Amino acid sequence: MAEHTKHPVAAPPTAPARETTGHLLLRGYCILVLFTLLAATAWYNLLGPIGTTILALTLGAVTIAIWVPRIVRQRTTNPLPWRRLPWFLLVYVAWALISVTWSAWPAATLTTWLSLAITTLQGLFMASVLTWREIVRALASALKWVLGLSLVFELWVSLVVRAKLLPNFLAVPEGELDPQWYWSRNNLFVDGGRLQGIAGNANLLAITALLGIIVFAIRIASRAARRSWLIAWIVLAGFLMFRAESATAYVCAVAVLVVLATILLMRRTTRPGERTRYYIAYAVVGFGGLLSLWVFRERFFGLVGRDSDLTGRERIWSIVLEKAWQHPVHGWGFATPWVPWEPAFDGWIIDHDITVLQAHNMWVDVFFQLGAVGFVVLVLAYLAFIWRSWFFAVDRPRWDLQADRPYTAVTLLPSLLGAVLLVQGFSESGPLMLWGWGFLVMFAFKIKSVPFVGIGPAEQTLALERGELPKRAP
Repeated sequence: MAEHTKHPVAAPPTAPARETTGHLLLRGYCILVLFTLLAATAWYNLLGPIGTTILALTLGAVTIAIWVPRIVRQRTTNPLPWRRLPWFLLVYVAWALISVTWSAWPAATLTTWLSLAITTLQGLFMASVLTWREIVRALASALKWVLGLSLVFELWVSLVVRAKLLPNFLAVPEGELDPQWYWSRNNLFVDGGRLQGIAGNANLLAITALLGIIVFAIRIASRAARRSWLIAWIVLAGFLMFRAESATAYVCAVAVLVVLATILLMRRTTRPGERTRYYIAYAVVGFGGLLSLWVFRERFFGLVGRDSDLTGRERIWSIVLEKAWQHPVHGWGFATPWVPWEPAFDGWIIDHDITVLQAHNMWVDVFFQLGAVGFVVLVLAYLAFIWRSWFFAVDRPRWDLQADRPYTAVTLLPSLLGAVLLVQGFSESGPLMLWGWGFLVMFAFKIKSVPFVGIGPAEQTLALERGELPKRAP
């Protein structure tokens, strides 16, 4: 007599989905681009201006060679959403190019605009070829490389070189140089000495460490694998941020905490109009905090070892604004940063015996270079980005009648990044170049083109490329 099997009839087990080799290489290339944006000054200190220029042009050419065929190949299945490009940011880039027609330094305008264009291209490219979770994952990898190499670099200088190190390994001349000249000040084992990392800039190292803390924490909240290692990376980032001793980074960290607390509180609201009261309360608290910071800035910056004039920044602002008001509509011409070989900038403003290469305030810098037109365009670009990123974070993902879908930690990143850029932009012009500009373009385009994490044709197509979804039968 036949006997029924005791084993259930089911599909045979299959291996878990794995990323295709091509997509692995693509993600690895994106990590290299992100690392270059975050540590551009490290390449400059290692390769010099010519080598860094060649590297930037090569990466731009590789990006075009990868991206253009993809756009052509996917023009029917996943076309590039032209209407959802960050048009305010692209108008700013176009206005910067047009300024060469009246620029007081046309060679500097063309040179720095090329860097701006390549950075914009890279931001658009990564937003197009990576999913939301892949962006966070690639950004975490790039930050690990920057922070890890910074620690190794400082250890190498302290244990092997045992002396201060100048960029491009130049010989240290006799006499005492200003600390800002050095690539590394050999301060790792010195109490109270500021670390500069591979970037050779303590403020940049501190901001990078803060970004690392944010991204690693989001990865942990997203239940990523090897969370114990992510905690270790947060500890390293906190150590480097503490040793960099950047007042700007400390203020950025406070702003990030305030924004994060506000978003989490907004997510808990359940009744109509409940958010309005919170918005009013936080507006009052925020305005009061900024006013208090300005009124008591002497005491605050004294606590973090800085001057009440923001280490000479007020003097720089007054000089730049005085010249900016001579051409208030269209400005003097784009130049971000102020290249030192341009006679108009060489020796114009001196701080710590070094020619200043930026206005140390992105709004002052934009008004000086591109006038009221460029200023308004950038304000509109930031307003659009902050508006979209805010509701991307506080609203539940909803595209039908279902209103109880869970929040995702990834949606916090654009708003927290916006807080860092806005606060940093008050004392630095960094948000106008390199990682600051590239990240702004990348997230602005990603939010517009893919407003839901993991949902939509773009996200599904990229998931299919990675092998996460089975291919449909023709």
